[in-house]
Amino acid sequence: MSFDALVVTKDDDGKTHAAVQALTLDDLPEGEVTVAVEYSTVNYKDGLCIGPGGGLVRTYPHVPGIDFAGTVETSQDPRYSPGDKVVLTGWRVGEAHWGGYAQKARVKADWLVPLPDGLTPRAAMAVGTAGLTAMLAINALEDHGLKPDDGPVLVTGAAGGVGSVATAILATLGYEVAAVTGRPETADYLKTLGASRIVAREEINETVKRPLETETWAGCVDAVGGAMLARVLGQMKYGASVAAVGLAGGAGLPATVIPFLLRGVNLLGIDSVMQPFENRQRAWARIAEVLPMDKLEAMVQPATLADLPRLGAEILKGQVKGRVVVDVNA
Repeated sequence: MSFDALVVTKDDDGKTHAAVQALTLDDLPEGEVTVAVEYSTVNYKDGLCIGPGGGLVRTYPHVPGIDFAGTVETSQDPRYSPGDKVVLTGWRVGEAHWGGYAQKARVKADWLVPLPDGLTPRAAMAVGTAGLTAMLAINALEDHGLKPDDGPVLVTGAAGGVGSVATAILATLGYEVAAVTGRPETADYLKTLGASRIVAREEINETVKRPLETETWAGCVDAVGGAMLARVLGQMKYGASVAAVGLAGGAGLPATVIPFLLRGVNLLGIDSVMQPFENRQRAWARIAEVLPMDKLEAMVQPATLADLPRLGAEILKGQVKGRVVVDVNA
């Protein structure tokens, strides 16, 4: 019995080509659990794996898709039974291991998380790695003392996947959200998600000579890194924390240690790939509890497997807003 998958091949010249092909169960890699995939999504890493590889893909042919949600078909692990709804993010699935851009996937049981009650597979992929990362960041900020009455929380790269979900969750939890974007046309979208203030990227994207500026932000979810993160560190309130989740603005950090030494600022690194099961389960349970589904739906653009080569190229150019939900069976 065959099924459809987006398969990336590489020719002798090193060029990659992505197209929908028919595969069989015998083509799938090893793993204890076979899942009938229902939905996947598109992240920056997916754009790399669909296109140039970015050093992430080890062997070809390859099936990308770092996220998926669906129903267990067969399981050799007692934790999962046929009919269970599951979600997978991270663990280098879609990079080193075949991923979710297929109607079937076979993975290790340790990589799966049971889908919480109240969250459908489609909603889980509207959340995806981006939303999980946003929730992990917010949990980390609150674990370090952040409360809604502390003041405004900055979200950089707010119109992207992580930023969109972070904005919606923070607003729902009662925080005043200041959303940074370089795309003025996304202002209304961000306000719909709950942002109370729009900050133009130009206001905060340049390095200044002063290591400290006026104490402004009670917390920050930063998806940009680079010069913007350096600038933000000097604007944090005393004892406040920045959760660093991305590097859209570069991997360098042209900063000084002064904000850490004189204001006790905390820089919290957020990794979603290798997070322990307990942290994932906590984050997914909280997403199901606090993420407003109407706002989630406002972020979504639907797609099919055939759309993925185009969307992969667009996300690498920063042209994707919100969350893409891929119906692999459409």
